[in-house]
Amino acid sequence: MPAPRTRPAAALVLVSALAALGLGPAAAPAAAAAVPTGAGSYSDTRPAGTSGPTTNTGAPVTPKVTPAAQGKPVPTNDWWSSLAFQRYGDNPYSTPMYGHPLTYQAVAGGLELGYPTTPAVVGDGRQYEFAHKADLTLGLTGLNSPDTKADSWSDWTVTPYWSDGARTLRTTIGHGMPFVYAKGTGGDARITTAGAPTVFADQGNVLGITVAGHHYALFSPTGTDWTVSGSSITAGLGGKDYFSVAVLPSTDALATYRRYAFSFVTGSTVNWSYDAGTVRATYALTTEAKEGTERGTLQALYRHQWLNTTDPLTPYTYVSPRGTMKVRESASFTTAQKAAATLPALPGGTGADTTRLRGYLNEVANSADPFSGAVDTYWTGKALGKIAQLVPLADQIGETALRDKLLGQIKGRLQDWFTAGGANEFSYDGTWKTLTGYPASYGSDTELNDHHFHYGYYVYAAAIVAQYDAGWAADSAWGAMVKTLVRDTANPSRTDTSFPFLRGFDVYAGHSWASGHQGFAAGNNQESSSESTNLSAALVLWGAATGNTQLRDLGTYLLTTEGEAIAQYWFDADQQVFPGSFQHDTVGMVWGSGAAYATWWTANPEEIHGINVLPVTGGSLHLGGHKDAVRRNIAEMERENGGPAVEWRDLLWEFQSFADPAAAKAKWDAGNAGYTPEAGESKAHTYHWLTALDTLGAPDATVTGSIPTSAVFAKGTARTYVAHNHGATARTVTFSDGKSLSVPARSTATGTGTGGTDPGPDPEPSTGNTFQLRTGGTLTTATGATAGSDTVPSAQGSNHDGTPNRPLVYQVTGVNGTLRAGGSTAFRLQLDAGTAVGLGQQARISYDLTGDGTFERTETYHYFATDPVTGWEEYAQTRGLKSATGTLGDLRGGTVRLEVWSAIGNADSRLQTGTDRSVVVIPYD
Repeated sequence: MPAPRTRPAAALVLVSALAALGLGPAAAPAAAAAVPTGAGSYSDTRPAGTSGPTTNTGAPVTPKVTPAAQGKPVPTNDWWSSLAFQRYGDNPYSTPMYGHPLTYQAVAGGLELGYPTTPAVVGDGRQYEFAHKADLTLGLTGLNSPDTKADSWSDWTVTPYWSDGARTLRTTIGHGMPFVYAKGTGGDARITTAGAPTVFADQGNVLGITVAGHHYALFSPTGTDWTVSGSSITAGLGGKDYFSVAVLPSTDALATYRRYAFSFVTGSTVNWSYDAGTVRATYALTTEAKEGTERGTLQALYRHQWLNTTDPLTPYTYVSPRGTMKVRESASFTTAQKAAATLPALPGGTGADTTRLRGYLNEVANSADPFSGAVDTYWTGKALGKIAQLVPLADQIGETALRDKLLGQIKGRLQDWFTAGGANEFSYDGTWKTLTGYPASYGSDTELNDHHFHYGYYVYAAAIVAQYDAGWAADSAWGAMVKTLVRDTANPSRTDTSFPFLRGFDVYAGHSWASGHQGFAAGNNQESSSESTNLSAALVLWGAATGNTQLRDLGTYLLTTEGEAIAQYWFDADQQVFPGSFQHDTVGMVWGSGAAYATWWTANPEEIHGINVLPVTGGSLHLGGHKDAVRRNIAEMERENGGPAVEWRDLLWEFQSFADPAAAKAKWDAGNAGYTPEAGESKAHTYHWLTALDTLGAPDATVTGSIPTSAVFAKGTARTYVAHNHGATARTVTFSDGKSLSVPARSTATGTGTGGTDPGPDPEPSTGNTFQLRTGGTLTTATGATAGSDTVPSAQGSNHDGTPNRPLVYQVTGVNGTLRAGGSTAFRLQLDAGTAVGLGQQARISYDLTGDGTFERTETYHYFATDPVTGWEEYAQTRGLKSATGTLGDLRGGTVRLEVWSAIGNADSRLQTGTDRSVVVIPYD
C-alpha cells in the first residue's frame, strides 16, 4: 500500500551498453509531446494541471547538485536523497541520514556525525528508534555555507559539498562506513563536539576522543597536530586538503583503524550473479591512498550480509537499528544465498474443485468493471495484478476462452496507459530523470514516492501476458514500454543517462526505500516491503518469459536479497534485531532510525500485519523461509486484533499458509462464504492458493532448483517439486538435493522428482547411533516408551545465550563407535512454549570420547525461538552452530551428553520425551 508521504526528453544514452542489458536504447524525445516507444509512447511533458516534484509548499524543485553532477540521473528514493531533493524550503542542507553505524545531517558549518547506541521506544510502544543526535560536527574553521549539494555518488556512498565562497568542503559517507573522508580548502580542519571531549590518545596527527560515551579517532595529514580547546578541535592541514574521522568500536581498535585513515573511499559497486539456485553478490569499495600505499579499508556488514558470507570478519562490532553490525577488514566481501523461488502461479491439479474455481473466475472476468473504478497508477496496478493472477488458473482448468478474456482485459488497460495523449499516460521528466504515471497518487508525482510499488504491478501483469503472447511482449510491440518502466524503477545500468541505477533499491541496506525525498527526521522509510518484492518477482517472470536472462537474474538478486532483509528487519525472524524493550514480533514500517508497528493510514492490526504480505503471488514464496516468524506474526495479529482477521482475512489466511497450510485452509473452509476480498485479491485466487498449499505443503526453502522459476514444497516427509519452463523446448530442472524434473516447453511440471538423495534427512529412530530422550535424563536407543515431556525452566528474564542455565541434561555412557568421515551431529527436539511470548531454547551436545570425565568436543547451537501458540515445534541442528570447541574422534566407552535450557524469556516451556520425534543422532558407525 502506498504511503501519503511528504513521499523522456533526454540525450542519447550509451546504446551498446543498454542493448547488452536487453533494455534497448533510450529514446531521444523530439519536440513532439508523444515519444514513440515500440507500439506505445510516453509524453515528454506533463499533462495540463499536473505537477512534478515540489517542496512541501508546492513550489517546483530541481535537483540540488553541484555543476559536476548536473545532468546525471539523481538516485531519488535513497538513504541520502534529502541532500539532492530539497523538500523543505527552509532547509537547504539535509534531513538526518542513517548510514549505519554513523548517522549524519548536513548543516551550514559542515557534517554532523552521531552514533546512536541506545534505542528509544516511542509512540505508546509502537516504534523503536536510534534517532540521530550529533556527537560532533566535521567542518572547516569559518565555514558557513548557504546550502549543501550532492557532488557525486555511487551504489551506496555519496559525497556532500559545501562552499561559502572562501571555503569548500567535500565529505564521502556511506552505508557500513565507520570513516568519514573529508577534503577541504580555505580553512583548517575543525571538529566541534557536543560536549567537552575526553582524550584517550594523543599521537600528534592522530587524536582519540570520547564524546557522549562514543569513541572517535581524528586523523590529519602526517606532520600536523590537533589542538583541543573546550569543545573545539582544530588542525592545520599543512598544505594538504584531506583529513578523516572514524567512529571506533572500542578504544583498543585505534591502531587498526589508523592503518586505513588515509585510504580514502572513492566509490562503491555491487556485482551480482545467479547460477543453478545460488545468488552471489560482491560488495566492493574503490579507494585511493592519500598517504602511503594502503588501499584497504574497513566495512561494517549488516546482519543480512554477515549471515550469508564466509569471508573472515574481525571481532569488532557496532550497534545499529538492524541489529549487530560486524566489521570486515577488506575493501570487498561476497555473500551467497539460496535463490528465492518464483512461479507464475501455484500448480494445478492440487485439489481445487474445477466447477467452484470456474465460478469464482467468472465473477471477476464478467464483472461490470474488473478494474473497480481505478484511475491512478496504484489502484490500476492492483487491479492489473488481481486479474493477472487468474490467467494461469483459467489455463490450468482448460478454460482457454476465459483465460483469453482475462488477457484481453490486461492488454487493453496496459495499452491504454502505454499510449500517450489519453486520460492516463506516462510522462518523462528530463530534469529528475523519471517516468511518472498520471493520474498519479500517494506522492508518486510531487515526491517521487512508490514508483516500485505502482509499476511492479504493471510489469507483473505484462509478464503474465508475455507467457501466453510473445508477440505482444516484443520490443516492436508493447515490450519497449514495459522496459521503460523497468528502467525507471530498477535500472541495472549505471551508464544510462536517462534513469538512475536501481532507483528505489538500496543494495547495501538490502531493501528498497519508498520516499523519493527522504525528508524525515527518522530518515527514509518503507512500509509495504511485499510490493517491493512484487517488482522483483515481476522482473524474474518478465525476463524468463522474454528470454532476457539479465533482467531475470537481476530480479532474482533483488528478490533473494530483499527477502532476507524482510525476514530480519520487518519480521525479526531470529529475534536478534528488535530491541528487547520493543514488545512486538513484527513491524509495518522500517525507517532509517528503526521501525514501527504502524502503517501510514491505519492502526488496524490486520493491515499492519498484512501490508507486508500483499500481493500474494508465486513471488511470495520466500515468506515461507522462516515459519516460526510467520506463526509469531499471526499470533500477535490475533492478540492485537482481539481475534482472527476479518477485514483482510484472505491475505492473512494466505500468509498463515506459508507455515501451516492445513490451519489456513481450515479457516477458509469455515469463513469463505461471507467476506469481501482485499482490493488486490479474489476468491478465485485465494481458494486456489489455499487448496494448493494444503495439498503440496508449505514452501521448502532448503532446496532450490536450477532455474529461478522453480520451487519445492514439503508436507511431512514428502517433497513436491515444481518448475515452469518459459522456453520453446523441453528441459530438465535439477534440484539441490539431486532430484530432477522434466518440464515440457511453455509449461509447469509438478512431481516427486527422480534420482537424488536427501542432503539432510530426518534422523531415523531406533538405530545404533540414534538416541531418544527419556524423562529422567537418559539417552537411549530403545523404543516403545510412552510419550512424555520435561519442563525447561524459565530464563527468568535474563540472557543465557551460549551459557547453560539450569539445563535439562540427558546422557548415555559406555558408547563405542567409529567416527564417520565427514559426519556431523544431528538432532530434532520437540518444544512447546504454550502461549508464552519471547522464549528461546538452546541445545548443547558434548562428547567425552573415553568416559574419563573430560569432554573433548562441545557443540553449542543457536537457540530456537518458540512461538506463542500451543503445539509442538521442531528445533533441529539446521539452526546452526553458535560455537564449537575441540574435535571429534572415535568413541571408546565414551559419554554423549545433551543439555537443553532457556536462553531467553520469562516463562517455562516443555521438551517432548519418549518419542522418535525428539532424538540425537551422532556421526558414528
